Amino acid sequence: MADEMVRQAQVFINRTYGSRIGMTVEENGQTGWPTMYALTRALQYELGITSLSNSFGPTTLAAIAEKYGKIDASNVPSADFCRILQSALYCKGYDGSAIDGTYSARMQQSVSQLNADMGLSAVYPGSALWPKVIKGLFNMDAYVTVSGGSSTVRSVQQWLNGQYILRKDFYVIPCDGHHSRDVAKSMLFAVQYELGMADGTANGVFGPGTQTGLKSHTLSVGSSGNWARLFTGAMILNQRSVAFGNFTSAVSTAVQSFQSFAKLPVTGKGDFSTWASLLVSYGDQSRSGEACDGVTKITDARAAALKAAGVKYIGRYLTNPSATSLPEKAIQPGELATIAANGLRCFPIYQTYGRDADGFNYAAGRAAGQAAANAALDHGFKSGTRIFFAVDFDALDHEVTSNVLPHFKGIVDALEVDGAGFAVGVYGPRNVCTRVGEAGHSTASFVSDMSSGFSGNFGYPLPADWAYDQIVTRSVGSGTGAIEIDVNIASGRDTGQSSFNAPRPPRPDVGFDGSFLNALHDDLSRYMRSIGYEDDGGTGTEARLFTHTQCFETIMSYDAQTTQLSHAYSMRKAMIQTSAYWEMRHYDLIDQTVDHQVAQYHLNGIGVVKDSSTGIGQISGANGIRAWNFCIDNGFVTGTRLDPTKDADIWTMWQKVNKDNAFTMRTVPLIHLWGVAGKPGGQNPPAGETKLRAMSLDYTEGEIFEIIRRYQGFGNEARADAAKRMGLYQIFEKYNNLVRQLAAG
Repeated sequence: MADEMVRQAQVFINRTYGSRIGMTVEENGQTGWPTMYALTRALQYELGITSLSNSFGPTTLAAIAEKYGKIDASNVPSADFCRILQSALYCKGYDGSAIDGTYSARMQQSVSQLNADMGLSAVYPGSALWPKVIKGLFNMDAYVTVSGGSSTVRSVQQWLNGQYILRKDFYVIPCDGHHSRDVAKSMLFAVQYELGMADGTANGVFGPGTQTGLKSHTLSVGSSGNWARLFTGAMILNQRSVAFGNFTSAVSTAVQSFQSFAKLPVTGKGDFSTWASLLVSYGDQSRSGEACDGVTKITDARAAALKAAGVKYIGRYLTNPSATSLPEKAIQPGELATIAANGLRCFPIYQTYGRDADGFNYAAGRAAGQAAANAALDHGFKSGTRIFFAVDFDALDHEVTSNVLPHFKGIVDALEVDGAGFAVGVYGPRNVCTRVGEAGHSTASFVSDMSSGFSGNFGYPLPADWAYDQIVTRSVGSGTGAIEIDVNIASGRDTGQSSFNAPRPPRPDVGFDGSFLNALHDDLSRYMRSIGYEDDGGTGTEARLFTHTQCFETIMSYDAQTTQLSHAYSMRKAMIQTSAYWEMRHYDLIDQTVDHQVAQYHLNGIGVVKDSSTGIGQISGANGIRAWNFCIDNGFVTGTRLDPTKDADIWTMWQKVNKDNAFTMRTVPLIHLWGVAGKPGGQNPPAGETKLRAMSLDYTEGEIFEIIRRYQGFGNEARADAAKRMGLYQIFEKYNNLVRQLAAG
């Protein structure tokens, strides 16, 4: 909602400082970071700072302190300086008077209210603006309860400000009723100050000195003073219902509840383990956990070492996105049998190659869900197993909304359609786990609390549905039993699996079993519709010329040839089927028009369009030639090389891939083989492309993704489409795998 006084502030900034500070702001009456940055730059300009910055840092703070000490009605540097402060007040929701450069009674009243809202009335009585208060004025923090914030949390925030603002490295924190990263760090500073650490030594880090100090500050019923306030404040910030202040019997009862929830020793006291769990996500890292996860194969010797360390549950990865790094990351042949034989249990983890928000979306979730189900069945996991899907990056809250939640909806939809009976768990920072669970997309959380600096961990409570809490990396065992693990505290909400079906061994593809055609047809249809492709091809400018059924029947009619080519090239049928189906589904009126232009050029000498991506595989004449040439040169096929620069040769190849579907279906895998070498020169891949290992039936998901992406080409569009095609690949592979296992008996 626009505010007229904020708009007037923006007009003032632009007219007075736009050319001086190197930026202008939109005059929309809405407070935002651009406006606060501009105000900060304007303030720096008035302070005589020559290197302007969006950041209100130490230089700006020191300049105010050294030049003015404080700003009040009797000490205003200039009218424009005052107008900057008035504008900032309006942007914070306070009355800045008339933006007239006068430190008026109205402005003084607003400043007094600001100091009170920050919890600083006792430290900074009256209507003066002190340097740290000014710093707090030039950001987007709120000092009143907002968006359902807690008044109790706000009282803790105000107390922290009032108690520690005079310390050198403590700055005004929000008083909005919400726990946050800044509030969590302020608590660590406060603990360090109470431990007697000097300014410059206290750093807001939960280091050895802080830990040692806390071990001598156990609280119990009757404890009072600042230590009791800090402890009860920490409880409140972790969403525990206690009164802020003394350590009472009611607080002790609430502590027992928290300790039980977090699987700490239930003492009812504010001991070190409880302090640690309240202050940092990983808590007391000296704890032993009944669970672990790791990237190393479990052997009998390692199993014995883990049992000796008290481990009962082991997290292992269903797949490995890379064929070269961490060779034992994925579950190895015979490993689950070893785990079971040693009386241990295993919970599966699925991790994609996504390391940022761009790798997470609905289509990628559909692919991940199906891929995880396929892999879980291959390893022998039974129905009812919960698979923990990883979000292994520092997802900001808006990225959880825009990317992670749709991704998990895709996972849920994929597993529901798959019908294998696997449950969904989530691995990630606290905020991710909480929000995915609250959205109904997971049933338990595996919390990456070891990443304490993640935005989604710092300032968020342990999720209510946590099953495993990852706290530290540790080595156990010796000799052949030595193994490095991530130690996890187990809550009991998930206990993994202790018995498994026989694994499904990797086998060559076989001819498709017609009894599964309808199921495959319907699964593909559901997936394509879920990402926006109607069965009939759609209407309007986005209309495609072939229906889902036409594409499906065309691709599957060449099953015998596809099976033969799969054997010849050690290439999964699903890879050939995916590329051909996707491209045929995308043939549209524009493609048809361009194809006519190509024909006109070669047959009648009309126009300049000599080539196009054409036919059911959307293969151009030049690329068809290059793929065939590469495969002829490398012994994959026999034939006569053509020249991709000659019109006659382009026309020869173009006609084949345009009209001969069987030829196109034979060319699709050749383009994939060419893609292994990186395209387009085979021996000299373009910048950013590398050769992959030779085509193999055991290609990892990362390698499959690269091959499918390279079929389409390069750039962001090809990468985004490849993420969607991975869902198709996993559906084709689901049924191809089922058929080849049945054929083997």
